[in-house]
Parts: sequence; C-alpha cells; structure tokens
Amino acid sequence: MSLTETRYTIGEVAARTGLSQHTLRWYERIGLLPHVDRSHSGQRRFSGRDLDWLALVGKLRTTGMPVADMVRYAELVRAGEHTYAERRALLERTRRDVLARIEELNGTLAVLDHKIGMYGKGSCR
Repeated sequence: MSLTETRYTIGEVAARTGLSQHTLRWYERIGLLPHVDRSHSGQRRFSGRDLDWLALVGKLRTTGMPVADMVRYAELVRAGEHTYAERRALLERTRRDVLARIEELNGTLAVLDHKIGMYGKGSCR
C-alpha cells in the first residue's frame, strides 16, 4: 500500500456505502471486514480496497447469502489461493439460490401480469 493512497474515515465510508457506522464496526468485529488500518490515534482508516470489499459484501447481502456464509467466504479469502475451490463452491451454491429466487419471482410476475390483464378486460377476481 502506498503512502499516498487515499484513506477514509468511518463516517466517509458510511456516507459512501449507505451502511451505518455501527454496521461497519460490526462487520469488522465478526470478521466480515478484514483488518482495518488505524491512525496513530486509533481512528479507523479505510482504504479503496476496503471499499471494494464492502461493495462485494453488499452484493452478497443482496443475494440473500447468510451472514455466516459471508464470514466464511471472508475467512477463505484471507486464507489464500488454496481455498479457491471452496470459495467457488460457496459462490456456486449462492448462484443456484439466486436463480431459484428469480424463477420464483418470474412465476409471481406472470400471475401479476395475468391479473393486471384481467383488469384491462373488465373481468377480474
């Protein structure tokens, strides 16, 4: 990491990510957020890499991935390249879950579209 790399306070990261400062501290405490550097006075100093990681975590949350699985994924990333297979398996399982949810939502959308069409024809229940 270069000495000129931009660092962000917890307030700046909260504003950029939409996460609360409490959530950011919790992520760090449970191991979801890798070690965050500290200033000489102990203030958290987030890097661009931390912001990138938080963006990924946000996407994983959107998938519905359980927090325990997100923490496990973070542990695997920190453990190194030899965990690629396990990481991939975790992501593939999550992908299957997302596809199943999309299929369910598409079915729900079809029902809604049908009902909306019935209103257009003047006969609905």
